[in-house]
Amino acid sequence: MKKETATRFTVSLPPTLLKQLDEMTREKGYDNRSLAIADMIRAQLVEHRQKSDSREIAGTITLVYDHHKLHVQETLTDIQHDHHEVILSTVHVHLDHHNCLEVLIVRGQASVIRKIADELIAAKGVKHGKLTVTTTGKDLPA
Repeated sequence: MKKETATRFTVSLPPTLLKQLDEMTREKGYDNRSLAIADMIRAQLVEHRQKSDSREIAGTITLVYDHHKLHVQETLTDIQHDHHEVILSTVHVHLDHHNCLEVLIVRGQASVIRKIADELIAAKGVKHGKLTVTTTGKDLPA
């Protein structure tokens, strides 16, 4: 596999924005601006690409729910079984006597993942839910 070389380009920034970039670069532990900016560009590419319905994505669906709510666990389990091909793993944690945290690790077509997340989050008894999307890594350089 051929190693990709870096390309230099110039960016003009107002002094205040550059100062803030340098502060963030130091706070996050980057060795230089280029590494920080490359990570910001990757983050924006991931965000942009996940909006494409046909693109493969990976991510997590996080749910907080009251397990005492009638049929909530059964409903969530049924939805998960209906989509076992894109749900890679789940973690279930008891937060207290009433509340559970469940995290589903997913990978599949963006439109399918969003539909499953919406269905789980909208289930009666779910107090909060969130889909967090990332890339499978195939389409981003290091």
